[in-house]
This record gives sequence, C-alpha cells and structure tokens, in this order.
Amino acid sequence: MKPRRSGLPVRQILAWCMAIPGLLLMGSCENDIHQINMTSTPDTLAVETILDIEVSQSENGKLSLILTGPRMERYEGDDPYIEFPEGVHVVFYDTLRRMKSELSANYGISYEKRNIMEAKGNVVVINHQKHEQLDTEHLIWDRNKKIISSEVFVKVTTADKTIYGENGLTSDEQFESWKLKKVRGDIRVSKEKF
Repeated sequence: MKPRRSGLPVRQILAWCMAIPGLLLMGSCENDIHQINMTSTPDTLAVETILDIEVSQSENGKLSLILTGPRMERYEGDDPYIEFPEGVHVVFYDTLRRMKSELSANYGISYEKRNIMEAKGNVVVINHQKHEQLDTEHLIWDRNKKIISSEVFVKVTTADKTIYGENGLTSDEQFESWKLKKVRGDIRVSKEKF
C-alpha cells in the first residue's frame, strides 16, 4: 500500500508545525500593564550618572562649598532630583575660604525644583567655628527657607555638653543657631555659676 499524501507541500507542513507552538505560547503570555509602565517610565532611569564627583560652588566669585561623592545620579520628570546613593560629603566655606562647616551622610537626595536636600543614614554636621557636632539619621535642608530640620532623634555635642533632641531640631543653614525638640542631656556647669 502506498502512503497517502496530503495536498500540502512538506515545507508548509513544517512551517505550521513550528508556528503553532509559538502561537500557543504567545497566547498564554500575560503582561501586567503596571509593570510595563514602571519599566518604561522615564523618571525611573537615571539620565546621567557620574562617578567620583567633585563639585565646587562659588558666590560672588568666592568659594562657598565643595560637594563630593562616589556616585551621583540625575533623574528627570515632573519632580527632577539628584541622588547620591553611595553617600555625600559637603564642605562649606566662609568668605576667607576657611572651612566653616561640613555635612556627611550615607545617602543624599536633592530635589531641584523644590530646592530641598535630604541626607539619610549616619548624618553628621560639624560646625568647625563653634566646635559643635550634630549626629542624626535624617536631615532636611530647605534652601528656600534657609533652614535645616529633622523630625528624628538628634545628638548635639559641644565643648562642654551633649544634648539630645528626642524629636529632632530646627537650625539655620549654617548650624550656628539651633533649637532642639524634647530636650534632654548632661550639661557641665562650673562652680562659679552656682
């Protein structure tokens, strides 16, 4: 008995055999539209990444600060920001180029339109002129209002005292005049003051 042949050429049969599993697989795939949008949203990807950054800023021709960090990423969108995911260090200078104060943190973010910078994780601010140091986990610098604030625990160390702010602090941006919230601490007082 002779094998019976269909009217389709062998190539066409093979093409259909290969296409059918592919069509079945495509029909069984499901894409989450939210996941697709998150992957393709332009402000979730850095438009600029700089390694080992050092930026100097001057006012009226005089150096005012130097910012350094191992990595800086810039993001665009409705609320553009610059992120320092691996830490940031900023040194502020007076008009005679003397180091006035400095800030360091494990993470920093600066919102360009809002003019607000946040520092998080092991945040340390040192006022070299007054020999004072602030330690906290979160600090917000509002450059429009020219204030630094925190809503979490802070520790301020001066030459003669250590004071704690259980609910944070507010300060001028130079860390020269500050107020703690819910204060506690030890203050050394000389005998002459009694």
